Amino acid sequence: MHDHNRAGLIGALTALAITAVSAGAPTPVRAQSTEDLDVGGFVENATYLRRGIGLSKFRNTVQVEITKDFRPTHFFSTFSLNAVLRGTYDGVYDLNRRDYGARAGGPILLDSPGGSGFVPHGAGDITTGTLDGILPNNKFGFDVGANPNQGLYILGAPLHTPGGGVAFGVPARPCNIDPRGCIKGYLDFSKNELRFPEFNDRADFLREIYIDAAVPVGAGRELAIRLGRQQVVWGRTDLFRVLDVINPVDYSRNNIYDELEDIRIPMWMLVTEYRMGATGPFDDFNVQVVWNFDKFRPSNLGQGGTPNRILDAGSFFRGMKNCWDNGCTVANFANGTIATDFGPHQIGIRQANLPAWKLKNTQIGVKLEGVYKGVGFSLNYLNYISQLPSLRGGIPAVNAFTGETGVWPYLIAFDIDFPRIRLYGGSADFYVDSIKSVFRIEATYTTGEEFANTLQPRLFSKSDVVRYVIGWDRDTFIPFLNPYKAFLISAQLFGQHLLNHQLADTPGSLAGIPSFTKAGIPDWKANWIATLLIKGWWKQNTISPQIITAYDFRAKAAAIAPSVDWLISDHWRLVFGANVKVGKGARRFDDCRSCNPWPPFTATPLHTNPFQPGSVGLGGFEPLGRFRAGPIGMAQKEDELQLTLRYRF
Repeated sequence: MHDHNRAGLIGALTALAITAVSAGAPTPVRAQSTEDLDVGGFVENATYLRRGIGLSKFRNTVQVEITKDFRPTHFFSTFSLNAVLRGTYDGVYDLNRRDYGARAGGPILLDSPGGSGFVPHGAGDITTGTLDGILPNNKFGFDVGANPNQGLYILGAPLHTPGGGVAFGVPARPCNIDPRGCIKGYLDFSKNELRFPEFNDRADFLREIYIDAAVPVGAGRELAIRLGRQQVVWGRTDLFRVLDVINPVDYSRNNIYDELEDIRIPMWMLVTEYRMGATGPFDDFNVQVVWNFDKFRPSNLGQGGTPNRILDAGSFFRGMKNCWDNGCTVANFANGTIATDFGPHQIGIRQANLPAWKLKNTQIGVKLEGVYKGVGFSLNYLNYISQLPSLRGGIPAVNAFTGETGVWPYLIAFDIDFPRIRLYGGSADFYVDSIKSVFRIEATYTTGEEFANTLQPRLFSKSDVVRYVIGWDRDTFIPFLNPYKAFLISAQLFGQHLLNHQLADTPGSLAGIPSFTKAGIPDWKANWIATLLIKGWWKQNTISPQIITAYDFRAKAAAIAPSVDWLISDHWRLVFGANVKVGKGARRFDDCRSCNPWPPFTATPLHTNPFQPGSVGLGGFEPLGRFRAGPIGMAQKEDELQLTLRYRF
């Protein structure tokens, strides 16, 4: 769809959203209800203000939900058509152009403590002509006219002070305004695609549309069929996903903090479920098969220059793609202290290899689910393509010292790939009457996942992973707060264990030299995140304050999200909240500046053999420290006040 057509189509939705939310007393759009047709939905405005930034979201949403029930036939006992249409306009790209729109970014200065102290992008201390008298075939430097020092911000800013490691400029403006660093088919959103995210080539305004039918197959048994664009939920927990990985997720809406129902990306799938009811020792037993036949789609991590970028990965990807295409100035690089101008096709991200639609690239899962002596359980298997990217080194690149093209071990030059994963898992939930509590358990074992690894020549390795979550829910009276209504207390503990983790001492770390670290996989071998929800109700359940907290044990970082939900009437709802982060931010980790990819030119005094590539442990905050900080630690500068007003019709 052309941008002007898209803009025209969304214009009506935008006008409806702004009118319904801000006009004060609009004429209600009444739900239609007949014996077999229900139409409802809502209009919503979400306005967020971020500390140090100002407006970070001005999202106006129109959602229409339609259910059409058809009368039973001799073949179908039930048959319905369900649809959810959603259109969004996020005005932050128009109202805060300085940070997220056409005027975002600016000129930057990069660290060069071993050279000039600070240098502009395009004027590194090692650049065009620096080595001409020594190595006449060197290819340092790039065309500043094609990659100017404007519309940029520094990778990782403002999470750390100077000395961030492999830092460089990240283009900040939408891809139709500044195409630098935009990865074709993956992270290349234009301004209209950012403002109107549902109106794209995948027709996301058609959020869900599926038929839901049941066919009797015997006494007390039926075959349920659901076909169309939909969400399939396997998990029993929220916030962090363990079993609930069938649909990719749009983290660009609000990092990890939005409800999963709103940020899952629906896919075209066929779900069949054989419902057997009480069978043998089971009070209930079902077998479900899920076939995701849609074209592969990764999770949206947020693009460089957008308000929400989980782990700030979108900034790293866009900056690295710009380095590959156009060259770039990298802070603290040569000798670990000198800003260096690399030329095109030397370091960076070459391309994203998105799986094409083929039958072998479809994804399939099987779930056995039932109830045994009051315990609900499931056994799950899923064969799918990772929705998170893997950076694979070992691609042909130009040696900056000699001009030769080859494959250089330990060079920070990558393709983005999405590996095939096999997931084996299960879940259970049960009630313990003696303590009036519900417990929820999920666990998975996966094979095929890939992680950054600076001990490997291609800078990645595979690891099997165990993940689990234990949840506890209890309604509890807190008399001094409300003697008449119980509070909901819900706690969860998420665990992740990498079974093939690699982490090793380096010459620099053994010598105790500052800024030198161990090398290997930056993700923690074992880590846990705990969450706690306390929610209460007052005024006939119309006012509901709550507080949600999440704490990352290894990152030593927490998010605290208090809010008050006010149900003004049957139609109007107002939610006022905040999202505050505390704790440590970015961490240092081996960044491969000392990996000696072009021996002997890039060898350090700690390399006993100057022709032997491999890291000696020089580390910085960028780029791999983000995995130690986690999504909460990397969001330390994203404290927000949030106001959401919804009108349901």
